[in-house]
Amino acid sequence: MVLKVFFPSCCSSAESGILIGRWISEQNSAVILAVVHFPFIPVQVKQYLSEVQQVTKIKVSVLGSWSNSKQEKEESLSKFLEDLGTIFSHKPWIQISKERDSKFWSCSTLQKQSNSPKEEEIILVYYDQRKVMLSYLHPPVDIATSTDCKADDASKLAAMFNTVANSKILFMTDRYDDGPIKLTHWQSDGVEASIIVELMKQASVPACMLLTFLLSLTSVICKSRMLKFWPLSFLWSKLSTCEQLGHRLQHLQVISSNKKAQNQIQLMRKANIFVSLLIDVALGILLMSWLYRKNRIGHLADTLIPVADHIAKELQDLLQWLMGAPAGLKMNRALDQVLGRFFLYHIHLWISYIHLMSPFIEMILWYVGLSACLGLTVALCILSDIIALLTFHIYCFYVYGARLYCLKIYGLSSLWRLFRGKKWNVLRQRVDSCSYDLDQLFIGTLLFTILLFLLPTTALYYLVFTLLRLLVVVVQGLIHLLVDLIDSLPLYSIILRLCRPYRLAAGVKFRVLEQKHGKPLRLLMQINPLSYGSVVQTYRLPTYSCYPKDSWTSLCKKLFFGELIYPWKHKGEKQD
Repeated sequence: MVLKVFFPSCCSSAESGILIGRWISEQNSAVILAVVHFPFIPVQVKQYLSEVQQVTKIKVSVLGSWSNSKQEKEESLSKFLEDLGTIFSHKPWIQISKERDSKFWSCSTLQKQSNSPKEEEIILVYYDQRKVMLSYLHPPVDIATSTDCKADDASKLAAMFNTVANSKILFMTDRYDDGPIKLTHWQSDGVEASIIVELMKQASVPACMLLTFLLSLTSVICKSRMLKFWPLSFLWSKLSTCEQLGHRLQHLQVISSNKKAQNQIQLMRKANIFVSLLIDVALGILLMSWLYRKNRIGHLADTLIPVADHIAKELQDLLQWLMGAPAGLKMNRALDQVLGRFFLYHIHLWISYIHLMSPFIEMILWYVGLSACLGLTVALCILSDIIALLTFHIYCFYVYGARLYCLKIYGLSSLWRLFRGKKWNVLRQRVDSCSYDLDQLFIGTLLFTILLFLLPTTALYYLVFTLLRLLVVVVQGLIHLLVDLIDSLPLYSIILRLCRPYRLAAGVKFRVLEQKHGKPLRLLMQINPLSYGSVVQTYRLPTYSCYPKDSWTSLCKKLFFGELIYPWKHKGEKQD
């Protein structure tokens, strides 16, 4: 059986000593973690390894000896290193030596029964200890389509990665410590640390306590009975701004929670939420600073009234066109005039309302602009709600037309069943046979004729206002797509993949360093980073959809039968 020895590249120039690590008997492989230098006392080494094993829950032991011939002056040291196998008694005892004046290494195993080096095929694999410890090996994305061989290789790699990652306490000592044991590993020259990171850790404790208090106070206000009464409860459940604020409050609760992350996925989720909030607020502050420069709020308020007047004038011209002979179609003049005057009166009311609010529009926009400090997503949601309020008359036109059209469609379908001697059974939700007398058939024929000849006029108004409504829905949908993109995009994971790709590992690849007959095969293990698509798929944050998820078939069916397309988001529809 092939023996695989994973050797850290940082120990290739270490002084002679003993190798400590983990032996994985199922894979017949050894993961070397560090080199213990001379002088040392075997009892102290065993005691140190037992302490490490209690903390890490990994069976760390002395696996063999390491000899660096370039630094040795006494030839008797190699014999002494072989004799150490009787003290620590690991089976097999691995002997690795760096030959003098040669680029090849020698690696052999010593069995306890024979006391002689055993000739077997050995593969010496070099790995970057720092990258392996800091990286997280992701399982295959498509587990169902992955073969058993790939899954087995992934489990073998996971055992090696977990061994290095869980041995952090072993790497917390450097050569400047006064302890009785001197080790060589990736932090031998000094423990890697950052003053900024340590200061942020110290400052995060009071900041999290303050944020937790403010969030608890906010949650108490949100759960108060005052918000459960009709106007406020309706606004909170229908306006997208309130939903976005509630979504961000949940994110803040996740960040400020003192509960430690249990695994890598939860840790990355917290980091992604924190970076998403940070960038969102930064973009909102930039937008707010842009709005308040050069009196752009005043220019926007001055432009809003002429734009509203222009839209109202275009709607009036459209209704005048519909009240005539649109595209040469012959309409029912009486119904056409009634509907046209009804909608014209609504436009007149809307223009009066806009001009009544015109003195206060600049002040409203000024205070609305301040909300951008809560984040760009909150500002976009406010923009969507403003569009919904400014186009409320178009929504009313669409509802009136849709209800009239739906009433006639269902009336015609019911009367059509009457001609065929059938009716709709409400209790059993099915169509049953039924016998009608002559009077019922006569009245049904009259009603069917009236509804059929009035349908083109109603359908034309419904078609025009449905197209206008769909235009508004598309604009709001694009805004909410941008909000969902900012909310769900794992920005921290993407930045980490860009700057330190080895942190998100999808697998490994091996490169042959030297291969010579009679010498162990030397390989270099390199980390394959996770693709950007897999990063987004794995760490994408949950978000809330803007509209109910309908298929194109369901949407076309609703439009054909005159069912309403609701403009607001339904609460509780969470999308992963």
